[in-house]
Amino acid sequence: MMFFLAFLVAFFIVSLVEVLRSAFAPKVADVQLASALSPADAVRAPFSFADLAEKLKPAVVNISTTKTYRQQGGTLRAPFGGGNSFDRFFGGDDFFDKFFGDVPQREFKQKSLGSGFIISHDGYIFTNNHVVEQADKILVKLSDGEKEYEAKIIGKDVKTDIALIKIKPNKSLAVVELGDSDKLRVGDWVMAIGNPFGLEQTVTAGIVSAKGRVIGAGPYDNFIQTDASINPGNSGGPLFSMEGKVIGINTAIVAQGQGIGFAIPINMANRMLPELKTKGEVSRGWLGVSIQDVTEEIAKNLKLKEPTGALIAEVFEGDPAAKAGLKAGDVITAVNGKKIKNSHELLMIVADFRVGEKVEIRALHDGQEKLYLVLIAARTEKADLAVGGEYFGMAVQEITPEIASRLGISQKTGVIVVGVTDGSPADEAGIRPQDVILQVNKIKVSSLKEYEREIGKTSAKEGVLLLIKRGKVSTFVPIRP
Repeated sequence: MMFFLAFLVAFFIVSLVEVLRSAFAPKVADVQLASALSPADAVRAPFSFADLAEKLKPAVVNISTTKTYRQQGGTLRAPFGGGNSFDRFFGGDDFFDKFFGDVPQREFKQKSLGSGFIISHDGYIFTNNHVVEQADKILVKLSDGEKEYEAKIIGKDVKTDIALIKIKPNKSLAVVELGDSDKLRVGDWVMAIGNPFGLEQTVTAGIVSAKGRVIGAGPYDNFIQTDASINPGNSGGPLFSMEGKVIGINTAIVAQGQGIGFAIPINMANRMLPELKTKGEVSRGWLGVSIQDVTEEIAKNLKLKEPTGALIAEVFEGDPAAKAGLKAGDVITAVNGKKIKNSHELLMIVADFRVGEKVEIRALHDGQEKLYLVLIAARTEKADLAVGGEYFGMAVQEITPEIASRLGISQKTGVIVVGVTDGSPADEAGIRPQDVILQVNKIKVSSLKEYEREIGKTSAKEGVLLLIKRGKVSTFVPIRP
């Protein structure tokens, strides 16, 4: 009897131990998941951004600018300012000046806000060009809010919307550390600090939604897309990694969207920094070719295995590509061993080369791969004109199905404006990015080549008449030099 009771007690204890062990031990699936992921990967989200934000805020600044405009006095004026259909129909301010020329001019001051971040203890600051361009006065307020410093523009690059400004502080300033945006991965956590709508030192967080975005802002689009909240006033502010390093400059938003913001990769800005400091502008490499993407139809016609590479539409006499022996119809497939996917990628790679640098270009010529050694030249304004560049201060690009789909436009052929230089004839005429050019001097243009042919006939003294489509409305726009 005693033996039987002892057996029951022992059985009960063993069973209880097994129940407790199964209840508190990790599941098999959990053990496998933990072993498959590194400790960093297993972290789904930071518990708090507070410590990181507190550490980084002192290096983020508020930028306010003042721009002065002169306008004819009186009450009857062109109702929407320059560059709209009303102005073009009536001849803009010239029409009103004929009738109200004796009314004295008045000055109007426009104020705007933006953000920036300090990159040196003596006061160099990165921001967006559009934050400070044409400003009569630039004021920088530090995070402590104790004092404002007047800043001057050291260098700027309109094509990438990057500007370097400088203040003269009375103390050593807190600075950010620049990271490596090439190592950034889609899904990484990021944090933005800036001044949206003038609300200073606002912190937002999100993830990297995509990389290498082309949004039609300019010829060198290569944006980081993030869902960290970015609003007007965030422009020029930093996008931080979880290591506390700047990996982007917050630049653009989608007005009709939520959770979609764009930042310039910091590696792009960092490469420009030496030239911005010393020369105030950026020089870029130039091949001397007009290029376009290889579509599936083009690939079939050229008997290519896949629709990749950059197709040369035209080679400009006397420029590097022509001297190296490249011809129209050749497809550039690699530069210095790096495979080229499309024309935009080629443009970005070549732009980063130094003038005088020798590069190896692989291209398909009549179906045969050849190697060319090209000596990079400087990209000049004349060169820009040659590649759907800046005739009258506007840069254009051929419309592809991908561009039409991305921008939501019905136009499937022609050329689209991707950039307008401030103060240029195109800007004064009211041309805007994403305008589609249908005609040049009443001649229909359905491709970049046709556009270049017709606008190339235009005398710089005569100007040009364009038929553009903006949304659902088509309008003739005269551009005067």
